[in-house]
Amino acid sequence: MPSVKRKQRDPEGRMALSEHFIEFRNRVVVAVIATIAAAIVGWIFYDQILEVILDPVTGKTDADGDPLVSTNFSNSLTAPFAIQLKVSLFTGFVLSSPVWIWQLWAFLLPGLKPRERKLALWFFAASVPLFFAGCALAAWALPQTTGVLLTFIPEAAGTGLLDGTMYLNFVLYFVIAFGVAFLLPVFMVGFNSIGFFPVRLMISGWRIALLAVLLFAAMATPDPSLWTMFALAAPMFALYWVAVGVSAINERRRKKKDPEWTKASDTEASSIEA
Repeated sequence: MPSVKRKQRDPEGRMALSEHFIEFRNRVVVAVIATIAAAIVGWIFYDQILEVILDPVTGKTDADGDPLVSTNFSNSLTAPFAIQLKVSLFTGFVLSSPVWIWQLWAFLLPGLKPRERKLALWFFAASVPLFFAGCALAAWALPQTTGVLLTFIPEAAGTGLLDGTMYLNFVLYFVIAFGVAFLLPVFMVGFNSIGFFPVRLMISGWRIALLAVLLFAAMATPDPSLWTMFALAAPMFALYWVAVGVSAINERRRKKKDPEWTKASDTEASSIEA
């Protein structure tokens, strides 16, 4: 049989547009498979995970001792299955984050230079703990957030004012929004490392950044109250300035390594002799 020649991969990472789409599809498939595999863990430990999710509102009662939040999820025949599937997929998304974050960086790697590829690996190493840190902060802030929000329920409103399904959606989106938001500084430092996002632009555009953070927080948090929006926006804006500081250190380090003739202004003659 005649041997089939495999197409040589461009050492510089150049690919046709169709190859980019195939590469993107393969990365998405791997990420989805990893999420589904991790969701099996969420399905097995569904009862324990649901208990943790409901813990911030369990036992919250009004003046008459009646529960403020209805934990009845069986408002339809398919509701219990849908809730368990949703919690399982949420668990899978969080647990498989090292895989789908790596797939994101791996999709960008072929178009980077060797030095930039090394930096991308460092950024991946920072992305995973930052994502988990965001989820952990959301889990810590959730009891405080729900405690404050429940104080606004009027006594005359009756019991079971909050639907259990709505509360569950609030928690899941709240945690994921925090985790994704904590990836912001990684991408900022990454763009700065390749010269796309200089520090002077970060500092001069801090007002625009603040507005963008507030808009993202408003859209990412499922509850329309200002408390939940600021609970997400405050750490995001703090991380923005952390990224500015790290980028400034990196820029100063790169300038020290650059040759002297690259530091001359456009109106000055360089020191290079013919």
